[in-house]
Amino acid sequence: MGGAMLTGWLDTTYQKGDIIVIEPNAATARDIGARFGVGTVAQPGDLATDLAPEVIVFAVKPQVMDDVVPEYARFAATDCVYLSIAAGKTIAYFQGLLGPKAAIVRAMPNTPAAVGRGITVACPNDAASDAQTRLCNTLLRSVGDVAWSDDESQMDAVTALSGGGPAYVFLLVECLAQAGIEAGLPDDLARRLARVTVAGSGELLNQADEEPGVLRQNVTSPGGTTAAALKVLMATDGWQPIISKAIAAAAERSRQLAD
Repeated sequence: MGGAMLTGWLDTTYQKGDIIVIEPNAATARDIGARFGVGTVAQPGDLATDLAPEVIVFAVKPQVMDDVVPEYARFAATDCVYLSIAAGKTIAYFQGLLGPKAAIVRAMPNTPAAVGRGITVACPNDAASDAQTRLCNTLLRSVGDVAWSDDESQMDAVTALSGGGPAYVFLLVECLAQAGIEAGLPDDLARRLARVTVAGSGELLNQADEEPGVLRQNVTSPGGTTAAALKVLMATDGWQPIISKAIAAAAERSRQLAD
């Protein structure tokens, strides 16, 4: 995700010299430097003592945040805003490590950011100024759509829905392909049909003014083949209860990560 966002920033917002990546793994750092042309250092202590960054982006796994975040507390006294894209880590968590006056924006993007088609929901704390939230909006907008929320409690559901959503769509492609194979199609044709159908449907939805329900109805002839399939998928034990259960499980896991 960090790499996807870095690509978007270099394409739309920043020059290579504006960005420094902190990467302790030497081989990974060399790869980042060669791929993006940005500066890299192994640890925050290697940064210039007079450095005053506009924004620090935490793009690491939630499980290592305890080791990573405290090293950046020295920048809280500057005009820096901290932007986190880590699942489950709350604003209160970051304030506990960076101080109550630290300007923090908690965000949850998703992997279509890699092709500029992601969506991110962001939530600022009270210390984040309008200028700082606008800066974060610009950074996040470079990789897709952005929505803002003043209610941080919504972030667990956001993580479950849009954060994990691409995985659910990819699973749908796998299931469609397998069902096609079981219906008698050759493997390669079934996989191609599933992949292109889902990708094309997504683009149709993106460009359409109609709601998804209307688009669904447009494909469905009364008494036809699609109607027969939807009778199964929209039954009381069909997709909706399964998907609702899955989203609830992911949201609960997000809450557990916060603890």
